[in-house]
Amino acid sequence: MRGALLVSIALVVGCKTTRPTAVTPPPPTVERPSWVDSRPVTGAYYVGIGVAPKSSPDPLESAKKNALNDLASEISVTVEGNSLLYTLDSRSHFSENYTSTVRTRTSEQLEGFELVDSWDSGTEHWTYYRLSKAEHARIKAERKRKAFDQAIDLHTRSATALAGGDLRSAFDQDLRALLAIRDHWGEADQVELEGRTVNLANELYTDLQRLIADVRLGLLPERCELTYADHFRRELLISARFQRAGSTRDLAQLPLMISFPGSSGMVHAQKNTDPDGQARVTVERIDLASTTKEVVVRLDMEDLVNADLDPVVVKPLLAGLAAPEARALIDVRMPKVFLRVTENNFGKPAGAGGVSVALREELGLRGFRFVERESESDMVMKLDADTREGGTASGFFTAYLDVTISYLDRRTGDLIYQGGKQGLKGVQLTYEKAGLEAYKKGAQDLRNELVPALLNAVL
Repeated sequence: MRGALLVSIALVVGCKTTRPTAVTPPPPTVERPSWVDSRPVTGAYYVGIGVAPKSSPDPLESAKKNALNDLASEISVTVEGNSLLYTLDSRSHFSENYTSTVRTRTSEQLEGFELVDSWDSGTEHWTYYRLSKAEHARIKAERKRKAFDQAIDLHTRSATALAGGDLRSAFDQDLRALLAIRDHWGEADQVELEGRTVNLANELYTDLQRLIADVRLGLLPERCELTYADHFRRELLISARFQRAGSTRDLAQLPLMISFPGSSGMVHAQKNTDPDGQARVTVERIDLASTTKEVVVRLDMEDLVNADLDPVVVKPLLAGLAAPEARALIDVRMPKVFLRVTENNFGKPAGAGGVSVALREELGLRGFRFVERESESDMVMKLDADTREGGTASGFFTAYLDVTISYLDRRTGDLIYQGGKQGLKGVQLTYEKAGLEAYKKGAQDLRNELVPALLNAVL
């Protein structure tokens, strides 16, 4: 019985060991397409090949985007002679940016392309797209027609705005008209406009130049005189008008930039003209040391452009437009001054060693006029200075100088400025020499501190 059981077990084991093992077949090998290694060449299609690693977030979409960018690079961007792009200033630099921009826009606006093939290498995803050249030409021609129609409509609106004296809107509409056909700035196609055959891009740009060139800015008074009697302040009247073909219109809401040298640096002010084409600016606190004292009023070209327009494209256009301006010289008429001086060195007149010499020099350089009679002056300046003993040590004598300055309006008696320096130290071998040494330091302090403070109070 036991022997029979062993035989049965052996038979069972023998049956299991002879059963065949199931084997998973390997995936079929996908042959590497020829277009992966050799770019297809065809006269009827633009071709784009794209690849993206499968580890990227969206390899299929990335490969497609790369293929379409590649396809767009095959579409040439030409610059014809007599085109706007050809005639723009700094053409070579701008052409590079323009070509890049057009190609980017072409890639974003591609239509009619088709997927020819795709391939998965195991680590990368490849795509092959193409676009019929005939279909692309048809789509481009239709877009161009719509763009030109839009540009002509905007140009018509510009003329209407200008007829109403609204130069800001006229400029904006013409600029938008030019931007509507920016993909065609390198072309020299002719169109019918207002009964004439013209290159539309060139015509629109020329119209922008004419709009700006016919702006006339004026300043009254033509010379800005600042006097003590007017507290060195003056209001100037700015006028803005448009002159063409013998007619003149006031320009309302025209943006202006006004600048002049101020005591704390160049002053820049922005103004818009009122309904009568006028604006006002107050000139004050002028930098007396400035070599060019003038008020400059310019048309603010940047503010004339709406913020929603692409500055990368607009700035090169503005660079070719000469902004109109008006200038007025600033004539600062400093007051006539009568100077009362009391300068002593230990109770005796300081003579030529006093600080009044430095005061006259500094104020004279800044245009102050000193007079001999108080009745002829606008202002009376009082300068009092005297020295006092500060003690001796090791054979050296110390003196201290006290200086006070006051500046009064002669007609009203009003105090304009009062200041001074106390305890200016001088050390020498005698009190008299120490006093003169203190006066030297006093003269330096007067130039560096007291005169600027006095000017700040006066101006």
